[in-house]
Amino acid sequence: MNVHRSARSLLSTVAVAVAVATLSLIGVIGMPAGVAHAEGDDVTWTVRTASNQYGAERTGYNYAITPGASVDDALVVANHGDTAVVLGVYAADGYTTESGQFDLVVAGTQSVGVGAWVASGTDHITVAPGETTEFPFTLAVPANATPGDYSGGIVTSLTQPGTENGITVDRRLGIKITLRVGGDLAPALAVENMHVDWNGGLNPFAGGDATIGYTLHNAGNAVLSAQQSASVAGPFGWFGASAGTLDAPPQLLPGESWNVSVPVRDVPASFWLGASASVVPVVIDASGSTTDLDPVTASASGWAVPWMLLVVVLVLAALIVLGVRLRRRRAASRLAAEDARVQAAVASALESSREGAAL
Repeated sequence: MNVHRSARSLLSTVAVAVAVATLSLIGVIGMPAGVAHAEGDDVTWTVRTASNQYGAERTGYNYAITPGASVDDALVVANHGDTAVVLGVYAADGYTTESGQFDLVVAGTQSVGVGAWVASGTDHITVAPGETTEFPFTLAVPANATPGDYSGGIVTSLTQPGTENGITVDRRLGIKITLRVGGDLAPALAVENMHVDWNGGLNPFAGGDATIGYTLHNAGNAVLSAQQSASVAGPFGWFGASAGTLDAPPQLLPGESWNVSVPVRDVPASFWLGASASVVPVVIDASGSTTDLDPVTASASGWAVPWMLLVVVLVLAALIVLGVRLRRRRAASRLAAEDARVQAAVASALESSREGAAL
């Protein structure tokens, strides 16, 4: 399964040697009590949401704002180390990775949504040892912003020179921002590029495995997941088989796609195979509540030819034809030999008659 996005993962730019100390997004990976921290020994700070009119101990920033409006909030940074830390702070757009996780575009990549709408008076913060500091920011939605759901995050970053091979270490901690811009919400999910393939085994008398593939495309303006089911059947609905319980896809942001591959085991070789999928889009709001939409269906067909069985049949047919030809050839040879024997006997008899007449 894959998400089609050109943005590189924020994590992919961090040196492998320090992967354990990279981005943590609370509200995405389930950090408790709204505090994000990393496991690296050199990471001495934590981040959390500020307690204010929007709530306390929030697991993320969740807003519903009309176009042209703004909100003021803050990021709380705590330094648990013995020395002061100077952290870069920036906002970035979010996206769903190929593994189905939420991530942010890398620093320096131009954001067009949440990452572009978050502003502060500075791009860094200095936190004294043992101290906690608030980093205020404003999220201002443009008046011409398209209604719907947006996701991003606010990130703190500490860049340090590495001690080995000159690698620069970039450690990041951040918190997710979920935004719904007011206006007409038009959730829509499309099932695209559906196909079905069948692969038989070496046993000519056994079935095979079918694979149903399709792409879920969030064609609306709301964050969506889905409940999905799929099945295959032969001609006239014979030999039907269900794919069983399917995992829900990750939450897809507007415009994102997710490739689905569904295996179906022990499918008879019915020469023609039809596949169908039913997907129930699930709208997810900032509070986590869900709403099911009308199912979206799609179908496809393919071949389920038992090639090994056909090979066996062809070999048997060839052997039968060869046997018939050999029998005919042997019969013709026996007939020719019998004709030759008769002709020789007749010739011998005629020769004996002529010799008797001569005497």
